Amino acid sequence: MTEQIFDSVWDALENSPAEAANMKARSGLLIAIRDVVDSWQLTQAEAAKRLGVTQPRMNDLLRGRIDKFSLDALMMLATGAGLTVEWRVVKPAA
Repeated sequence: MTEQIFDSVWDALENSPAEAANMKARSGLLIAIRDVVDSWQLTQAEAAKRLGVTQPRMNDLLRGRIDKFSLDALMMLATGAGLTVEWRVVKPAA
């Protein structure tokens, strides 16, 4: 058996580099949003109202159910949480 080493768990789990990149972005956003929401020290219902989502949706976010959130939805939630999201695009080394 050959040992493989990956830069990220997503590189190991996803079928393509594009899918891995999407999951890396989504997981980073989800964690950042969850950290901000946790710092508010509100109930899930209060935090949900603040972000304009339902309490069950907030529960999905706080429980890390990443499969329930698109990159677009997480971008909107991040902005609603007061986060600024910046993207960096890098060309491959020649």
